[in-house]
Amino acid sequence: MLPDALLSVARTMDTAGGRAWLVGGCVRDLLLDITPKDFDLEVYGLDAETLERTLAPLGRTQHVGKQFGVLKLWHRGLEIDVALPRCEKKNGHGHRGFSVHCDPAMQPARATLRRDFTINAMMLDLLNGELLALHNGRRDLEQHILRHVSPAFAEDPLRPLRGMQFAARFRLKLAPETAALCRRMLDEAHTLPASRIWIEWRKWSHAASPSYGLVALADSGWLALYPELTALQDCPQDPRWHPEGDVWRHTLQVVDQAAGIASRQQLSLSDREILLFAALCHDLGKPATTVRYENGRIGSPGHSEAGMPLTKSFLQRIHAPRRMAQYVLPMVHDHITHLHGEATPRAVRRLAHRLQPATIELWEMLVEADASGRAPAAPSRPALNWLQMAMDMQQHRNSPSPILSGRLLMKLGLEPGPAMGRLLKQAYQAQLDGVFHDENTALDWCREQLREKPPRPDEKG
Repeated sequence: MLPDALLSVARTMDTAGGRAWLVGGCVRDLLLDITPKDFDLEVYGLDAETLERTLAPLGRTQHVGKQFGVLKLWHRGLEIDVALPRCEKKNGHGHRGFSVHCDPAMQPARATLRRDFTINAMMLDLLNGELLALHNGRRDLEQHILRHVSPAFAEDPLRPLRGMQFAARFRLKLAPETAALCRRMLDEAHTLPASRIWIEWRKWSHAASPSYGLVALADSGWLALYPELTALQDCPQDPRWHPEGDVWRHTLQVVDQAAGIASRQQLSLSDREILLFAALCHDLGKPATTVRYENGRIGSPGHSEAGMPLTKSFLQRIHAPRRMAQYVLPMVHDHITHLHGEATPRAVRRLAHRLQPATIELWEMLVEADASGRAPAAPSRPALNWLQMAMDMQQHRNSPSPILSGRLLMKLGLEPGPAMGRLLKQAYQAQLDGVFHDENTALDWCREQLREKPPRPDEKG
């Protein structure tokens, strides 16, 4: 599983009198039989000048940050980060307030103290296969526990969010002492760069078990940063339709279902993100709209509409790109449309129009995730007939294109202006209703409209 280029670098370091250890997430991934995406080497016994001189013949090198003692090496087509052992000292606020000291004589026991979690603090000697798990990272990995390495964990406020996405990716539960430490770090949350917050949430959406990340976020106390999500806890649902429990438990199941659907459908990362955040936000409107009726039943009338501003505020809070809201908001708004009417050509065209730039194809996946996130109830696809009709109509991946255009109206003698604009808007609504279906019938409809409502003199041109 290890590339020959990596072993070549380790042998070169050994010949020069150093010892190269594979460190960090790539060691964790190897133990999980996951092919690492990134490779990080930590070289002991060589000073910075000797390390750079030894690496030079192997390929192109570039300093990632001289103060961090990190060199990026491109060797035999492989990109490798090569670093000296280092320690960090907090000298300011936030995620970046550190000074770094590199020391080639430093021992692994001290160097690994700067790592965040024990599962990321393991080291592997590539030449003899020796595994160093000085902080019991292998045991924690086997027991699915996410535990901090040392009290220095509290110096970096990004780490609770990193814990969220690690928990989601590897089905981990936050250790109680780590959860307690995270709760004491909330005061520095406001110092985090917006871009880093989004990166961690984006990684969460790529995970196989996103519910584990949300549970870790709740256990850490950092769910308090997201009142839209906190409100879901203990919000009741009618057990007739939701045997799983409250809206929070439902949401945990829905995001896991969405992740499974995204993998099954082999969605692009972009579409996966849209689906996962739509799944996370789809019921944000329930706490504000939930009522208990006199007969004991529970309902949330209007929760789709009520969830729109909450979805927008949550996406802003995690610093998602504006594009994300453009896709997610219409999916949240229409996630129960299939419950309120039959799948007809008109209804499908109307839905495709309302969802844009999202699609009926993605919407149906959200509906499936919602319907299937009710265990012990069986999974289901209640909007599959909508998708099938949309596919027959070639509307599953796009909204209907306007048939009537300004060019066609000009052929009828109409000049560009406000009147033409109004007529085009009216024509598109008629098209969605199925009043006409091609250029000829569109022009017939237009002629009829012009006979009935000739343009006012002040609207010509």
